Amino acid sequence: MIYLASQSPRRRQLLEQIGVEYETLKVEVDESWDGKEPADRHVLRLALAKARAGWNQVQTCAPAPVLGADTAVVLNDNILGKADTVDQARAMLRQLSGRTHQVHSAVALIDARGREHSALNVSNVIFRKLTDGEIDGYCATGEPLGKAGGYAVQGRAAVFIERLEGSYSGVMGLPLFETAQLLKGMPIN
Repeated sequence: MIYLASQSPRRRQLLEQIGVEYETLKVEVDESWDGKEPADRHVLRLALAKARAGWNQVQTCAPAPVLGADTAVVLNDNILGKADTVDQARAMLRQLSGRTHQVHSAVALIDARGREHSALNVSNVIFRKLTDGEIDGYCATGEPLGKAGGYAVQGRAAVFIERLEGSYSGVMGLPLFETAQLLKGMPIN
C-alpha cells in the first residue's frame, strides 16, 4: 500500500489500472510558476513538494511510501496552466491548434524509510488545426476547465490529437512506466 498525495481522479484511475493499492492524501502546495524556471525542474520540484507534504502528514501512521506527481503542458518553453475559465481554455486551445507541444510529467516517491526518488517523462503532443467552432463546442462541454493546457487527452479532446510521441499516461497525469519503476522493489518499512 502507498499513499497518493493527490485527489486527482485520473491519477487514482491510473494507479488502479496497474493494480497499486493506495490511500489518497489531500496536500496543499503552491503550484505557481515564476515564468523562468524550466518546465522539467518545475514539475520535478512540485512532485517532490507534494510527496514531502504527504510524507509529513503520515509520519504518525504506519510507514508507507508516498507518491506525488505534477504535470505541465508546455508550448515554446512556456507553461500553460489550468484553464479556470472558458475564455482561458479557448485561448490555450487556439495556441495549441496545429502545433506540437510538450507535456512534462514528474513523479516523486518518498519510500517508507524517507528516501526520495523521482523521475520525469516528456511527451510530444501534436494537435491538428482546430476550427473556432470545434474549440467553442469543446469548451461548451466544460471538460477543459481545470485541465492543464485546457484539454483532457482521455476525453473529447482525443480527436484533436494527430499524434502523441511518448507516454499517454504521462499526458493524462501520471507516467505509469516511471511510476512502476519507482515502486519496483520498494521497501515498505
